[in-house]
Amino acid sequence: MECSVLPRCRPFAAAAEGQAGNVWLVDGVHDLGGMQGFGAVGHSPAEPAFRCRWEAVARALMQVVAGAVQASGGEFRHSIERMEPGHYLTSSYYEHWLTAAATLAVEHGLVTHAELEARAGGRFPLSGPVLAPLVAGTGGDLAQPRFAAGDRIRVREWHPPGHTRCPQYVRGKAGVVVRVDGIHSVPDVEAHGGAHRHEPTYSIRFDAAELWGDGQRGVSVHVDLWDSYLERS
Repeated sequence: MECSVLPRCRPFAAAAEGQAGNVWLVDGVHDLGGMQGFGAVGHSPAEPAFRCRWEAVARALMQVVAGAVQASGGEFRHSIERMEPGHYLTSSYYEHWLTAAATLAVEHGLVTHAELEARAGGRFPLSGPVLAPLVAGTGGDLAQPRFAAGDRIRVREWHPPGHTRCPQYVRGKAGVVVRVDGIHSVPDVEAHGGAHRHEPTYSIRFDAAELWGDGQRGVSVHVDLWDSYLERS
């Protein structure tokens, strides 16, 4: 199976600028859920875990780097989310992992960018800078669920500058709690410093018509969400 050369990319851009010079908050290019126009997803039941050897190496490298710098799952994901949009959209899954490994290695002082490019023999793109502040006070853990199965909720409408596991297509949308799934660390917190906050998580059912506004009936989408993403409908 063919393995293409890693593509070059354009300079990093973090926000869009309006006609009046105002900077608008925008969701990262990685948040593609619900978007159209990207074509069909290529998939084969016989697809191997790694198409090429370098993909296996990239996965192993990411695990080594994450262990060395003690990166949380949230910090790892955010190092991919910060990729330059053109690079993200034109690169493969494991090139995302490779970029994340290089970015975390440079940010945590394991290697300099200059040393990395010297070993690579040319330009090696890294993800853009972290725009969200470090999380200090978390307000403590939330031990008891605020919602129960059958409760109607609405997802908060907001655009965080850092990492979140709340997809943009459910923000501001109403749904129903179908299951309480236990208490887990909030990725939005652990991605930005050493702090942790544990909250209940829920499986939320959304009507497709509520999400897409296309008239679908009898079709549901289930999304797992943390307590702090939600408010009563």
